[in-house]
Amino acid sequence: MHIELHLFASLAEYLPDHEKGNPNVLELPAGTSIGELIDLLKIPSEAPRIIFRNGIHADREAVLMDGDRVGMFPPLAGG
Repeated sequence: MHIELHLFASLAEYLPDHEKGNPNVLELPAGTSIGELIDLLKIPSEAPRIIFRNGIHADREAVLMDGDRVGMFPPLAGG
């Protein structure tokens, strides 16, 4: 299956080929969860704080489907 991956801010360094700002299309085995994707990309488990799947908040247990769009943000701070 193929998914479109967007990693924002400091998480962009974990994009394959470090293509910051550009979506990456990844091929994954059917049944891959978001948590497994995080592990596959070697993103520290505490790094993604906000995760979206197809524009809707998702958790690490969510199983990805072909064509899904996944976005992840690190912890954010500001005033």
